[in-house]
Parts: sequence; C-alpha cells; structure tokens
Amino acid sequence: MLTAILVMSAIVITLGAVLGFVALKSKAGVDDTPLADRIDAILPQTQCGKCGYPGCRPYAEAIAAGEAGINKCPPGGEEGIRELADLLGVEFKPFGDDVVLKPQSVAFIDENLCIGCTLCLQACPVDAISGASKLMHTIIAPLCTGCELCIAPCPVDCISMQPLPQAARSKQAALVEKRAAAKAARERYQFRLERIERDKREKADKLAQKEKAVAQSVAAPKANAQALIQAALERAKAQAAAVKPQNTGRLTSAQQAQIDEIEARRAKVHEQARSDITPPGNGAS
Repeated sequence: MLTAILVMSAIVITLGAVLGFVALKSKAGVDDTPLADRIDAILPQTQCGKCGYPGCRPYAEAIAAGEAGINKCPPGGEEGIRELADLLGVEFKPFGDDVVLKPQSVAFIDENLCIGCTLCLQACPVDAISGASKLMHTIIAPLCTGCELCIAPCPVDCISMQPLPQAARSKQAALVEKRAAAKAARERYQFRLERIERDKREKADKLAQKEKAVAQSVAAPKANAQALIQAALERAKAQAAAVKPQNTGRLTSAQQAQIDEIEARRAKVHEQARSDITPPGNGAS
C-alpha cells in the first residue's frame, strides 16, 4: 500500500513538473529558432557594414556569440536597439556619440554625369542598380536599401542620397513594412552572393578547359610535326626516284659511272637527313 502511494505521488509530481514547464515555455514564448536567425530577422538588411561587420548576418552571429554590442546598427535606429534588447533580455544601450542617425534614404544617380564605369553596380549588395559598361546607370529605387556603398567608388561623384518621404502609419504597420522590406533585401543579397559564386565557378571551369585545350594543342603539333616531316621525306624520296636523267642516250661508260656516283651520294645525303630528323623508334622499316 505504501509503495503504491509513493508511486502515485512520483507520477503526480512528474506530471506537474512537465505541465509547469510547458506552461512556462508557452508563457515566455520560447522559440527554437537559432538565436542568430532571430537577431538577423530584426536587422534592416542594408548590408552597409557600418556595424563593423561585412553584412547583417555576420553582425547577428557576433551578437549571438556575445562578441558585439546591440548598438552598432545605425540604419536600424534606436527602435532596432530596443528590439534587440527585448529579444536578448538586456538593457537598452544607446548609440555612441560618433554615430549620426540619418533618415531612410535611397541613392540617386545624376544621369547627365554618369560615365557608365559599372563601379557602383559592383558595390551594390542587392543589385538595385541597372546599367552596363559605358552606358548610363540608374537606381531601382524600390530595391535600394540606402547602404551608401555605391557613393565612394563613383569616380565622378554623380551619386547622392535622397531622403524618402515618411507616410503617416501606425507603429505596427511600420514594423510590418520594415520586416517585409528587410526580408526582400535579404533574399536579393543572398541571390547576389550565389550569383557571384556561380560566376566564379563558371569562370574557373572555363579557365580549366582553356588550359586543357592549350596543353593538348601544344602536345598535338609536336606529334603532328613529326608525322608531317616523315611524310615530306617519303614524298621527296618518291619524287627523286621517279626523276630519270635526260639526254643520257649517248653517254660514255665513264660519264654514266660519274652520274651513278652522284646519285649514290645524293641518296646517302637524303638518308642521313632522314635519320637525323626522325625520332628514335620511329624510323622506317
């Protein structure tokens, strides 16, 4: 009887602990998503590098690892710091005195000054610039994240930042819009990285094929040259054998002997030249 009571008590205690943990988890809104992913979802995805990291994802991973502060992202503003603080359960930490907050802006290209150098296209992390070499470039405003990375490379200073008009909307609506824009920017950035890697692989493959073709072309002429020389010698020999001395009807025996001696020397010279040119093992049978 005592054993049964102890067993039932253990079951009740265990069940209560499980239900309590489930309730606590539900109340706290515990998320199994990796912390770096949740931090990255808060960041604005401008990929501007102003945080000191080469993109939003590396910065998110640094925060998750405790290697970076939550106040290093000017494009995210103070609202972004508050969101990160709430997520991590830490205190709000304002920007440093050296940080200048700017209104949300997009790049603008003065098309009258643009020389089509493509340097801004290479700098844009989300492919928000349209253009080609030696042709006019233009900003695709809805895609621009305002990272300002295109300004410095421009050799003619034809790019400037234009503040966006702020429409009146609720805080929740603004948050939803910000999240949607960040998600789209992240996808474009990832697509660009994949495209760059694909281009590198294709370039490497083409280079390898070219090097292989060059190696084959170097080896082939060497073998072909030997075959061509051998064929030329055979043709010359056949032509020489087909040539008959003319005006020999009235030759004396001494003259004929002299001609035979000359022909023998010529044949010997041809044979010697052939043996000098023909590689070992490739001689005629």
